[in-house]
Amino acid sequence: MKKAFFIILSAFTLISCEKEIDLDLADQSGNIVIEGNITDVAGSYTVKITKSVGFSQPNQYPAVTGAEVILSDNTGQTETLEYTGGGEYKTNTLQGVPGRTYTLKVQAEGKQYTAQSTMPQAVELEGLVQDSFMFGDKKSYTLLPVFTDPAELGNRYLFSFTINNLPKKYINVLSDNLNNGLPNQWTLGLPNDDNKGRDHEVVVGDVIHVEMQSIDTNIFTYYSALLKISEGYGGSVTPSNPPSNISNGALGYFSAHTVRSLVTQIQ
Repeated sequence: MKKAFFIILSAFTLISCEKEIDLDLADQSGNIVIEGNITDVAGSYTVKITKSVGFSQPNQYPAVTGAEVILSDNTGQTETLEYTGGGEYKTNTLQGVPGRTYTLKVQAEGKQYTAQSTMPQAVELEGLVQDSFMFGDKKSYTLLPVFTDPAELGNRYLFSFTINNLPKKYINVLSDNLNNGLPNQWTLGLPNDDNKGRDHEVVVGDVIHVEMQSIDTNIFTYYSALLKISEGYGGSVTPSNPPSNISNGALGYFSAHTVRSLVTQIQ
């Protein structure tokens, strides 16, 4: 997770965290950072491998080349990823399937790193309901993602959205601890004040692209911790502190998740 992603901190008050997470903010520059994703959407999947940088250094993350990157699942599918530049390794044939457990193995710079993630069953995103309210002398907007949480306890979600295809991505995470098995009642707050570090104030006519991911518990914990770090340090650190699900001291995460997306225009 790089500084280019802005994380909505106000949503963090709505998250029911599983446990207290101790965050060690020591400078871990020069460590391997692995960011891997596999989804239930057809297409190539990417594992990005870079080096972390110090808190005060520019956002220039050195790419790690020459790594061996292998993805496999518990049914026997396996693929060695192809390096495509910029620290990115991509699949050609592997397809993500809900319910399967995926294993990532990376051999880089004389060390081996492994991670596992189980892709949850998909929860359908049925709609987006708009609402608005006055924030001072300005109108602010929210979106209610329409979905019903499954009856089983333990579902975790990541919501991200962009505005008018701008590069900045806003991220929220949610657990079903307080709303298990019920229709969703939790809203996405949209940016309303560009004087608070946000690069766009949402107005009528803006197009919002919303993505809903069903994620496993390890990834929920990772992003919950990342929100805590960003709240205290303005989002200005590389991912040295969230509890990674990758072995051998690597930073970052490996996530197998489902994806459902919708687009709406502010009315």
